Amino acid sequence: MDERTIPKVEMRGISKSFPGVLANDCVDLVLYRGEVLALLGENGAGKSTLMNILCGLYRPDAGEIYIDGRLAAIQSPRDAQKLGIGMVHQNFKLVDSMTVLENIILGLDTESFVPDWNKVRARLMDLSARYHLKVDPDASIWQLSVGEQQRVEILKLLYRNAEILILDEPTAVLTPQESRELSRVVHAMRAEGKSAIFITHKMEEVTEFSDRVMVLRKGKVVAETSTRNTSPRELATLMVGREILFQIEKQPRQPGEVVLELDHVSALNDRGLPALKDVCLSLHAGEVLGIAGVAGNGQRELAEVVTGLRKATSGTLRIAGKDMTNASPLQIIRQGVAHIPQDRASVGAVGDLSVASNLAMKQYRSKPLAAGIFLLPRRIMDMARRLIDAFRIATPSPQTQVKFLSGGNIQKTILAREIGAVKTVMVAVYPSRGLDVGATETVRRQLVAQRDNGLGVLFFSEDLEELLQVSDRIAVLFEGRIMDVFPAEGADMEHIGMLMAGMSGKESA
Repeated sequence: MDERTIPKVEMRGISKSFPGVLANDCVDLVLYRGEVLALLGENGAGKSTLMNILCGLYRPDAGEIYIDGRLAAIQSPRDAQKLGIGMVHQNFKLVDSMTVLENIILGLDTESFVPDWNKVRARLMDLSARYHLKVDPDASIWQLSVGEQQRVEILKLLYRNAEILILDEPTAVLTPQESRELSRVVHAMRAEGKSAIFITHKMEEVTEFSDRVMVLRKGKVVAETSTRNTSPRELATLMVGREILFQIEKQPRQPGEVVLELDHVSALNDRGLPALKDVCLSLHAGEVLGIAGVAGNGQRELAEVVTGLRKATSGTLRIAGKDMTNASPLQIIRQGVAHIPQDRASVGAVGDLSVASNLAMKQYRSKPLAAGIFLLPRRIMDMARRLIDAFRIATPSPQTQVKFLSGGNIQKTILAREIGAVKTVMVAVYPSRGLDVGATETVRRQLVAQRDNGLGVLFFSEDLEELLQVSDRIAVLFEGRIMDVFPAEGADMEHIGMLMAGMSGKESA
């Protein structure tokens, strides 16, 4: 019998509910040996929930799972690991206080009580070099950027030699070159007989990575087809139930006065090492300045200096002509700066508070949401309902705790709050990361709308197509230095990718 006809994984009739939300509704999924299955759907469609059930983080309310034709009792991630199942999560499963090396072997039965650290380090560095996933093995997780943490998750999976790979948005923080390398890695794993389920919102990756596609909508399977028998536009329509416009129409740039200026700014990272080195940038009203760079090259520190979350060691920061160097976050907010942070779970939102409370966080100090020191709950709820409708936030009610929303809907909540509060500069750090095509289209249009309203938008992204589509100018950041600043129109993607890798314009020409 052909091995590809033997199911490696069968999920039959899987259902799972959370308070007010039916995440999976009697879902059937089949994955064959040596196959890559792309799992698509809007934010909140149930993709991550289904995969969390397969990897043992959740238990289904109903349904069965078969591995290699045998009924599997997956009660925990350890059970899944023993069955050869490994998952790179969108929300990382790492211990912040431990080092990269310690996280890599955490929970492994194959390691001795006192690990051979030299052996672990050697294998990790070999994997790191082989798959071009650069990371400092001795750094603590809390010291790493979101992109670097995702690399650790990928390396952790590779270290464990998983046979069934679940990849939840793994290319969100990779350059085009690194994404192509990951594609080669996945194809090599597939040739070895390993199987993979690939969750992505990038339609071009479906064609590049997968053999079959399954589409979820509102917890149910709405389509399943061979990749070669469909198209990105058809898949996008199946996901969101409407036609998606893949190009954003922009009016010609009409730059005004400088609203944000960094003059020879330097700053340290959390380990006390130089992260920003003599950065000079200017952002005008009525423009989007895109910041390109591989994660860990100073993007986080740049955004935090601008928003008052990190002190500059030298240089000057001006906002709307006013010296705001090392001002507090509240002073920066009062200067009209809004911030969509890269780490939405721990920085951007408070999970135990309601959606309405999270939406009110930037404006609760003043009218119309407050009268003096007293909050006005009815006005807060009215504002929340208006923003929930405008940004299509999928939530049972404004009083639902944010932690019960999908990652994409948490991001929409943050976006709605910040757009409602911005007056001068919008600092948007990977605002579309992890969002479905419909939500991504909305985010991009909103950023362009803010620009057209005369605001300055400092836009961080590692998706070069997105940068070229949304930005008016692009600055490339490498190891804390600005490599080049140039108009987005007519820019070459390969050239930008080479600059992101540290090669000068002459070397990358």
